[in-house]
Amino acid sequence: MSITVNKKAFHDYFIEEKIEAGLALQGWEVKAIRAGRVNIKESYVVIKKGEIQLLGMHLTALPTASTHVTPDPTRTRKLLLHRAQIDKLIGQVERSGYTLVPIDLHYTRGRIKLEIGLAKGKKLHDKRSDEKEKDWKREQGQLMKERQR
Repeated sequence: MSITVNKKAFHDYFIEEKIEAGLALQGWEVKAIRAGRVNIKESYVVIKKGEIQLLGMHLTALPTASTHVTPDPTRTRKLLLHRAQIDKLIGQVERSGYTLVPIDLHYTRGRIKLEIGLAKGKKLHDKRSDEKEKDWKREQGQLMKERQR
């Protein structure tokens, strides 16, 4: 069950591989995500000290958040992956010119998971050709709909 999707990632990058990762969250963050107060459009994934971290995910705290907690809406959150997965991703990002982008925030068996993609950036002409292809598919659908009538 999807919570939020980063459509901008598909527009700006070719997604080669998708990996599901857990998130280290605080209690108020889980409540805010369940209320739908999350945005991953401007976020990105970095590798620091052998750990994979999510930067820029914006979580708006609920007004009923605890009084003793000072919520930071864009704090750095650690992604939870196996060591072998982390090592593989580090190798691919450093050698091959790939980057890691957050794609989808969703629930898996009651837990909040983030799907990250191993991606390569698109050039301007790639974006234009994708846009033309999308327009053509929409036009085809409309023509088929008219033909069936």
